[in-house]
Amino acid sequence: MTDKTAGGDVRLTGISKHYGSFTAVHPLDLTVPQGSFFALLGASGCGKTTTLRMIAGLEDPSTGTVHLGEREVTHLPPYKRPVNTVFQSYALFPHLDIFENIAFGLRRRGVTSVRKQVEEMLELVQLGAFARRKPHQLSGGQQQRVAVARALINRPQVLLLDEPLGALDLKLRRRMQLELKRIQTEVGITFVHVTHDQEEAMTMADTVAVMNGGRVEQLGDPAELYENPRTTFVANFLGTSNLIEAAVESAGTEVLVRARGTRLRLPAARCPGTPQAGGTLLVGVRPEKISLLPAAEGHTVAEGRNKITGRITSSSFTGVCTQYVVDGPACPGLEVYAQNIERDTRLTPGAEVVLHWNPAHTFGLDAGHQAGAGTGTDAGTAGEGA
Repeated sequence: MTDKTAGGDVRLTGISKHYGSFTAVHPLDLTVPQGSFFALLGASGCGKTTTLRMIAGLEDPSTGTVHLGEREVTHLPPYKRPVNTVFQSYALFPHLDIFENIAFGLRRRGVTSVRKQVEEMLELVQLGAFARRKPHQLSGGQQQRVAVARALINRPQVLLLDEPLGALDLKLRRRMQLELKRIQTEVGITFVHVTHDQEEAMTMADTVAVMNGGRVEQLGDPAELYENPRTTFVANFLGTSNLIEAAVESAGTEVLVRARGTRLRLPAARCPGTPQAGGTLLVGVRPEKISLLPAAEGHTVAEGRNKITGRITSSSFTGVCTQYVVDGPACPGLEVYAQNIERDTRLTPGAEVVLHWNPAHTFGLDAGHQAGAGTGTDAGTAGEGA
């Protein structure tokens, strides 16, 4: 059933949306590659759902154009666009069994011979044994797969997914992330997925557009966004980052900075622009990149690693890892995630410790950015749904 040659890109050119004096989406250029799994990621109010609805034809853009492949669809009504949408509420027909729910779109178009196509879809979503059950007899995850099958049976050029996993519990949501990725890979159709869940976007998408305040902050594959954030919002919204304000002492291929008496190093290639001596940077490191030792063993840290001293103020056991918060002269509230392989019982609140990590795992950001951007309190702009 895979056909990666049909259809084409989703291309948004100068698209924006205003509601009176409020701008939900600022002028935006965005290309979604054909056959890709593309995620619009951001907090409630960031403009991602409005963007999706403009692709679907459910909202008219204030400016700009929408192309699906070579065809401009900006002013076409939803039913004339080669797209289907799966919402968080699956909206299955309770009086119809699963087979007829999936067949609904075909029958509505006057297709009389539907059995083969419906059975293919049931096989794709692994629900062949449930064909004659009613929606209320299925779990949330199974209902979600029925909704996807019902949308895909119409052979859309693009499938739009608006928070489709939001109503599921954590374990089921994680399982369905893998299921959706499998389905997308098998059918080869372009998926555009709206979500506020960072893990969901990174697990499924080939490309992620991180949105904030109606704009795309950064676009790239999940690993690139995580390892090389370009703004504090992206650094904080995608996972957790420790951001340390520091003064630049020297800069070449490696940048040497000083943070309240502590010297740190980082690659110049991971800094914004060209760092200059006398300037300032926000130096970032992810919590899982940091190792933790009792202060008495600080002398064992290999030469050349970044090193900070401090005191543990709290620790939380999460199963996979233990999360520590460390206060020190260079930065208060540093977070460290230590994998639970061999737990060191000396690392308890009040313990003096040394934190160390590879300078190559350090990134730099513009010191003019708000260090707390993306941490939750200012993650979006009010006025638009998730």
